[in-house]
Amino acid sequence: MRRAYKYRLYPTRDQKKKIEFILERCRLLYNRLLEERLLAYKQNGKSLSYLDQQNSLVDRKNHIPILKHVYSQVLQDVAKRLDKAYQAFYRRVKQGERAGFPRFKQKQRYDSFTYPQGGYTIQGNKLKLSKIGEIKFKLHRPVEGSIKTCTIIVKNGCYYACFSCEVEAVLLEPTGRQVGIDLGIKHLAIPSEGKPFESPTYLRKSERKLKQLQRAVSRKKKGSNRRKKAVLLLAKQHEKVANKRKDHAHKISNSLVQSYDLIAFEKLHIQGMIKNQHLAKSISDAGWHQLVQFTSYKAESAGRAVVQVDPRYTSQLCSNCGNLVKKTLAERIHRCPCGTTLDRDINAAKNILQRALQVS
Repeated sequence: MRRAYKYRLYPTRDQKKKIEFILERCRLLYNRLLEERLLAYKQNGKSLSYLDQQNSLVDRKNHIPILKHVYSQVLQDVAKRLDKAYQAFYRRVKQGERAGFPRFKQKQRYDSFTYPQGGYTIQGNKLKLSKIGEIKFKLHRPVEGSIKTCTIIVKNGCYYACFSCEVEAVLLEPTGRQVGIDLGIKHLAIPSEGKPFESPTYLRKSERKLKQLQRAVSRKKKGSNRRKKAVLLLAKQHEKVANKRKDHAHKISNSLVQSYDLIAFEKLHIQGMIKNQHLAKSISDAGWHQLVQFTSYKAESAGRAVVQVDPRYTSQLCSNCGNLVKKTLAERIHRCPCGTTLDRDINAAKNILQRALQVS
């Protein structure tokens, strides 16, 4: 299975210039390849393939000598990246989803390049990259498995190296326990047994700071250096909030995978739910999808099972007798004529677990 390891890079001023130079060359090449595909389709009714564009890279380097300052496989990955965008577009069209045709990249939308096979080596606390040199980086944990690709990412003025590695799955000992999880706003995750996991509401806690930074951006003249600095500060604050939410989701998902063999979630249509203007911010701040995603990939590597079930009537049905007990959203206690009285969310979590056991 694949696992990614991300590390902070500390390049020198000269190395930063080289990284920015390679990013710009890759972005321009991406846009040029996309333009050629569009032109070929207009003229011939058939687009170019990945191999067509990959084979043209040698001639491009002869006609554009500046491309020789970029590692050859990095250029090949640009063509591969465009081909993946096209394949994803075709897949979405076939499945009837919102297509989203590949588009030309502005500087803000192209922030990484990849060494797909070679051109990089780890030497102690330094990462040696072809055409760039040895860059210091913080190896806060060892890289496990066989490294397949190395991606250099530039985000909000910081530099990162992301290694995609092939590792062997480490299966955990069975616990004999199953749990249903009801996702909420006040509590992020309410299990059918045990204590609920709190929703930290990092976005709401940072709203005042974010508003101040947003006002500072609005006051600056468009295109000025002061506006660019203000935008960077705002982006860093948003990233800080996102990192806190991600860290919280990692801790909860790890706890669930360590404790249970089967973890059941409700399959919510989150995109539709955030259209509710009264709950949109709270739902986005909770990060339900992220929690389910993190739990799923950790469960796969640990030999656990994650099941998503239909959420309809999980709060209304009695988990003990199955009777439909209608209640408004304001009613937080489930009371059934059969004598069952418990928290509404715990009742929903028990129903979610029962549905998952019927499916699995």
